[in-house]
Amino acid sequence: MIQHNIAASPPQTLVKVFNYKVGFIPLPVYLLLLLLVAGIMSVKKIGTDLPTMIAILGLGGATCAEIGKRIPYLGKMGGSAIIAAFLPSYLVSINVIPQTLVEPITSFTKSSNFIYLFVSSVVVGSIFTMDRNLILKGFAKIFLPLFIGSILAFIIGGLVGLACGLDLKQIVFFISTPVMGGGLGEGAIPLSVGYSEIMGIDSGKVLAQLLPVILVANLFAIIICGFLNMIGRRYPHLTGNGQLQVTGDNLLAGNKQEVKGTIDVNWVISAGMCAITLYLAGVLLHALFGLPGPVCMLFLAVILKLSNLIPAPLEQGAKTLFQFFLASVTYPLLFANSVAVTHWSELVAAFHPTILITIFVTVATLALVGFLMAKKMGMYPVEAGIVTACHSGLGGTGDIAILTAAERMTLLPFAQISTRIGGAITVMIALLIFAQLS
Repeated sequence: MIQHNIAASPPQTLVKVFNYKVGFIPLPVYLLLLLLVAGIMSVKKIGTDLPTMIAILGLGGATCAEIGKRIPYLGKMGGSAIIAAFLPSYLVSINVIPQTLVEPITSFTKSSNFIYLFVSSVVVGSIFTMDRNLILKGFAKIFLPLFIGSILAFIIGGLVGLACGLDLKQIVFFISTPVMGGGLGEGAIPLSVGYSEIMGIDSGKVLAQLLPVILVANLFAIIICGFLNMIGRRYPHLTGNGQLQVTGDNLLAGNKQEVKGTIDVNWVISAGMCAITLYLAGVLLHALFGLPGPVCMLFLAVILKLSNLIPAPLEQGAKTLFQFFLASVTYPLLFANSVAVTHWSELVAAFHPTILITIFVTVATLALVGFLMAKKMGMYPVEAGIVTACHSGLGGTGDIAILTAAERMTLLPFAQISTRIGGAITVMIALLIFAQLS
């Protein structure tokens, strides 16, 4: 009697074909998705439902990541993140990406706010798997380089701007401050409202002046941190490969108790629900007290970890959750925000040589101070430089782009402190001084 082996393995040729990937998508699946999306577009059935958006954003993000990876030199300096964060915006401006795609992507991105799901999952994955005895040391150590770097960035950026012929008031309040203001929602918008009230002009005009600056600053931060990643590869003693402190705070090490064998998927689900819970707690605290939601979420995660309330299996589930989002969501997220939020015309508006030089020097100073102070603070230079450079990040999206280019997504909790807390302090002080001068 002949028995058919229904459990036979697929041909090795097929296995090899699936090993070829465009970004993170196997080549056969990528080609099939491409044809299906083209077909749906031809019959004008593009919707904002989750499965369709996963397909479109996945295709866009994977394509950009593959292009950026293959560009000589740029590919080694975070090219995938740079291309995913800015190329779609340019393609929208010249109508290569049609409005039939732009409109549903924009609607989905702004209505779903799935960036917060990404940030929540990455923060939980990072914090829950840190060495609990060294978390606070890491947060405390980064504040001094961040503070000194901010002061020197204002001074050096101001001097360079003056040498380029710019007005000091313009440099300080309309270049350096928005660069270090924490992005759009926490930086540029509060600044534009504050400046407009002080000067008695429309806030929209002020915002239009600030937006190009923060976009270009984020681009420079991506490039600089990609370069720091290259330095880490060339000189391994300068980097902890994602560890901030030299004292052994392996960000993904977790407790010494390791879970053996296969991770139970239920613990991954539990980690995901923890991320959602902490996000909602941050939303509530923001509504009650006006504190930045992501920062509240971050500190709640730290408290849970320090209180030893995270069992080892949950830590491993959080680690798996972190790795999933890092591998599959990063580039689609950057692609979506580039299409929906980043306007190419606003970016080009800052392409004046004197402004570009001033912005670059400001961002470079932040990174350099962190890099140079790291050893004395017991931190790795590459990681410290990346975290302080995130002070010029475009909010959460900017941090993701910067850390993706630097291949250091485990530093996101520290980057959030640099961007959110550092930005809030910068905006508050700048508005107080601007009001006095006016």
